[in-house]
This record gives sequence, structure tokens and C-alpha cells, in this order.
Amino acid sequence: MSVPTTGLLQRTDLRNVAIVAHVDHGKTTLVDAMLWQSGAFGAHDHVDERAMDSGDLEREKGITILAKNTAVEYSGPAAAAAGHPEGVTINVIDTPGHADFGGEVERGLSMVDGVVLLVDASEGPLPQTRFVLRKALAANLPVILVVNKVDRPDARITEVVAEAQDLLLSLASDLSDEVPDLDLDAILDVPVVYASAKAGRASVTQPADGELPDAPDLEPLFSTILERIPAPGYTENAPLQAHVTNLDASPFLGRLALLRIYNGTLRKGQTVAWARRDGSLQNVRISELLRTKALDRVPTDVANPGDIVAVAGIEDITIGETLTDADDPRPLPLITVDDPAISMTIGINTSPLAGREKGSKVTARQVKDRLDRELIGNVSLKVLPTDRPDSWEVQGRGELALAILVEQMRREGFELTVGKPQVVTREIGGKLHEPVERMTIDVPEEYLGAVTQLLAARKGRMENMSNHGTGWVRMEFLVPARGLIGFRTRFLTDTRGTGIASSIAEGYEPWAGPIEFRTTGSLVADRAGVATPFAMLNLQERGSFFIEATSEVYEGQIVGENSRGDDMDVNITKEKKLNNIRSATSESFENVIPPRKLTLEESLEFARDDECVEVTPISVRIRKVILNQNDRSKAVSRSRKA
Repeated sequence: MSVPTTGLLQRTDLRNVAIVAHVDHGKTTLVDAMLWQSGAFGAHDHVDERAMDSGDLEREKGITILAKNTAVEYSGPAAAAAGHPEGVTINVIDTPGHADFGGEVERGLSMVDGVVLLVDASEGPLPQTRFVLRKALAANLPVILVVNKVDRPDARITEVVAEAQDLLLSLASDLSDEVPDLDLDAILDVPVVYASAKAGRASVTQPADGELPDAPDLEPLFSTILERIPAPGYTENAPLQAHVTNLDASPFLGRLALLRIYNGTLRKGQTVAWARRDGSLQNVRISELLRTKALDRVPTDVANPGDIVAVAGIEDITIGETLTDADDPRPLPLITVDDPAISMTIGINTSPLAGREKGSKVTARQVKDRLDRELIGNVSLKVLPTDRPDSWEVQGRGELALAILVEQMRREGFELTVGKPQVVTREIGGKLHEPVERMTIDVPEEYLGAVTQLLAARKGRMENMSNHGTGWVRMEFLVPARGLIGFRTRFLTDTRGTGIASSIAEGYEPWAGPIEFRTTGSLVADRAGVATPFAMLNLQERGSFFIEATSEVYEGQIVGENSRGDDMDVNITKEKKLNNIRSATSESFENVIPPRKLTLEESLEFARDDECVEVTPISVRIRKVILNQNDRSKAVSRSRKA
């Protein structure tokens, strides 16, 4: 959502900018460098790398999940040239690069007046680059192109700049009908900055491939931001309009609403009108007003147009709502995001081992309350009831976003049963349609055939292929979203871990027909007990195991992968019968092959339609939805007759 700024007054001492890019192209590292060079941290401060990625999962996975803001107080030569020798405040929004967290990107873009598009000097624009850039252009935001990692040995700067400009023009032509006032001249004149975020250097002069920029710091980037990103516009004497774009919490102040002020002034202790999502108005008092300074929030008495601040004292406020003048309320439009494409069922743990692995939250009420809390801060999520009172259908942008939610709940002490991810279909013109993804793949040339065959089996269509002459091939496919469930593990196996794949939603197409996800079956425990080395030694020729010897198992638990296509019920608890005959090898179990430990994401990918994943704070197990062997056989017979 953008507010028109033509003919308005401007806050020239302020800039609001979002940094957008594909995963791992260096957004958070660049923000680190901007903070250090602006003097935000003292010489003796201990600040972790990627300071903006504050969550445990963000640090473990190396990706940004939540959009966050920081304030850089810049007082270099460009600030003085702009008439502010005391300095200019640059509010920087660090947005996720993964399309699964697109709701965070859309919220971040609603707070700013321009974007810095970061592109890797070797990889060039990738699907998430297209996604975030399209959102920025749809909001008619000016763009600065930053080519990062120019010092990479395999950098190809000239080609990447050309690819980024082609992408800009392609998106502009696509959006020309949707955005009538799109400034094509500005898109053709996008400034380019060459940077190495890790080295903290940037330049407007293109360096040679693999060399550092000629400037010793990020001054050229700061100068370009001040010159090309417009200052926030506002109407003089207009009533208060402040849009809630994010939520946070403080142990001392309770819920915090992060908002961008478009018009008017907000003061501590002021009574304002809270325009709620249902259209009602309620007068509330601002008990605390906080301004961002570097990575901290500090109290302030007043905030002006263009400022991004946090307020406390409104317990039930949610994203997209407006704080406005109590005497002249003028609510802003609600934030809208794209519809979910993937769903999974989340419910209480119903396995025989429920409540035995340090799970402190095991009831349906606790699970439902936690999902409702997630809805408050996650605008791209939907929670729908199912035919069971203890489980719910959770819809999101992608498999990763839903897996992150389950992982967060697991770490909070929840025990859950999670169903296999499914696509969210829709009916268009009387025909069933399913979401389609545009996938870009980079692989060494020798794996070209294996990858093409893998995606063809999943109904993928190759749209484009290019060879940069480096021994690597880039391919573009259109693939049904359900064809990508479980794809990543097979892809990494087939390319020996060398392939790079990323995808972005491309819209809906007619249902592509059945897709075979797995050519192997499951090894299913046929009784409860403890897995023995003797049984595993005799069964390991049948396939690979997911559990270790001495692990407790129950009937219906999947203990391994069958090398054949059908499921096999196995007795993994069988013990060696004792006798009085001695043998040199009778007690030797060194030949038991170590198990393959699956992560939560890998378990969700592996599960078939009649399987689900048991998640506890300690373990992740795959199991059959129907645990009893006889009941499963009856269900299969009924489905075949139907």
C-alpha cells in the first residue's frame, strides 16, 4: 500500500528504504556494514554477525524470516550536501528473500518510499528477486540496483547488470496495465552501485570482475540513497494517519504495534482513534512511544510524518489497522497479501508416545490458542477447521513457511501431529486449477539429464536454458506446486549436493494429473517395543533405517524406507533366541548400517498421503495415519472398491 506523495511537503532529514533480494545475496550483511560505518555501535560493543537475524531459526538456517527495521544515523558528506550537516536518519527495512515469507515482504514495502535491490554478482537475478521486485514496482517505488559480492572469483558483473535491467523492463511491461502511473523513465534510469557488503565497500564505478570496489567504504551507497530515494511526503495540518505494519512484544510493555506515520503527529499520552479491521472505531491512549535507534528502541515524546515508531498500550491491535485522529478519523486501506498456496493439517499428538518427551503443551486448546496467536502477526497465514475437533488446516505461502511454524511450536514445548503438505486448489471457469511455480535451477552440466528427467516426472515444463560457459547450466521450469513437495531432497541427491534450486509462485493452471512423488515404500513397525540390532541387521537389505537400535517404536511407526515401491510391515523388535552353541560372530553387530536421520522438513517431504509426522520437543517421527495394521488393510480395501 502506498500513499500518494505528489504535491506534498517533505521530511528531507529522513529516508525510509527496504533492502530486498533473493535468499543469501547479502541483505543482512549489508545492513551490518551500514550500521557499523554510521557509528551505531561503539568500538568495544560485541555485535554478532548478521545482527538483524535475531531469531534462533534465522541464525541456524541462515535466512531472514521476519521483516525488521533499524535506523541508520548517517552524517557523511552526502548529508551535508543535502542541507543536513547534523545528519539524516535512514530507516532500513530488512525483508526476507524467500517467497514463502512474502507476507513479510509486503508489510515491509508498505513502510518505505523506495527499495535497494541487491543482486549477487555471480548468480544474478533469481526467482525471489523477481518476486520482491514485482511487489516494489506494483507499489510504484523507485529502485536502486546494488550488485553485491563483486569480489567473487566467478563474478560476471556486466552480464548481471544486463539481466537485472531486462528483468526490470519485463516486469514493468507486465505491470503497465495494473499500475497506470508506473514511471517507465525512472525504471530505465535505475542507478547501479557495485558493492562488497562483507568488505563494507561500494562504488558507482564498475570494478573488474573479482575485484573490490574502488571506494574504501559505503559512502557511494549512502549518497545514492539520499539522492534517489524520495523523502517522506505529508500534507500540512492533516489529521493523524498511522498504519500498523508489524507487531512485537516487550516483557515490560506488552504488545507493541510498529507503525509508519503518514500524516499528523503522534505523542506519548495522546488519545487517538483505533480503526479496527471490522470497521469499528475505538478511542485508545498511547501509553508509550518508542523510536528505533540502531538495533534498540528508545522512548520518545513525539513522532512526526514519515517516522517508523512503536506504540504500547493497545492490547488487541493487529497488522493492517490504523491509528488516526480521534476528532477526524481517516482510516488507511488494510494490507492485502497473496492467497496461500500450500496447506497442512496440524493437531495434537495422537501417538502412543504422546506426553512422554518433555512436551508441556499437549491439549487441543493450547494448540488452537498458539495458532490464533500466530495469525495476529502473520498476515499470510490462514487457519481453518477440519472434521476433527483436535486438528486444524493451516494454509501458508509455502512448505518452508509452514515447517518453520511447526519448528517454532516444537521448541516452545508443543507435541503435534502434522499432515503431509497439500496444495490449495481453486475452481476457475468450472475447471480445477492448481498453483504453479517458476523454478530456476543451476547445476553442473553433467547433471543436466538427471534434473530434466526428475522434473519431467513431476509435470515440469522447461521454459528456458542457458549456459554461461563456466561448466554450469541454468534452466527455468514451470512446475505444479505439488510437484515440488519432496523435490529438494531428491534434487540434492541426484546432483550430489551441488545443485541450486529456487522457485516463485507463477499463478494457477489446470490440474496437471497424477504425480508420483516416491518410487520407494515404507518400512512400518508391526508391533510396539524396542528396536534390536539383531532385527535391524537382518532387515537392512530391505532398505535404509530412520531410527537407531534400542529406540522405542510403536505399531504403525515408519522405521525406514523400503527399497521397493510398496510398504512392508516388519518386526524390528525381534530378539535373537538364546542357545548353548557358541559362535565367533553371534554377538557382532558392527555391520548394522548407521540410520539416516531426517529433519522436520525432510520428514514432511518423505511422508505419503496416508502418513503423517509426529513432532515433539525431542523427536521427529514419521507414522501411518492409521496405526493398526488390520485397520489399514481394511481402509485400503474400501478405497479400492470405491
